[in-house]
Amino acid sequence: MEKLIFFGLVIPILFFVLYLGTRAIMSGVSAKQANQANKDENETDENNEELNTDKSLSNELEKLNALRESGVLTQEEFEKAKNKLLNN
Repeated sequence: MEKLIFFGLVIPILFFVLYLGTRAIMSGVSAKQANQANKDENETDENNEELNTDKSLSNELEKLNALRESGVLTQEEFEKAKNKLLNN
């Protein structure tokens, strides 16, 4: 009779506790994967912004050089504008 009570009560409780533990571990793993995906996405966005900034800077320098070569800007004005772009 005692074995019947033991198997009837303790074993289901043990399985329930194991189920809750497994469920908690799996939700933690899912949260970690979601955080990693967000981190990867943010890094990709930052890399794209850096590339766009570099392209924009080179485009601006090319425009300044074209203005200098066409005679619109003097060498001093070109240097000032270039330094202003590079320091920002």
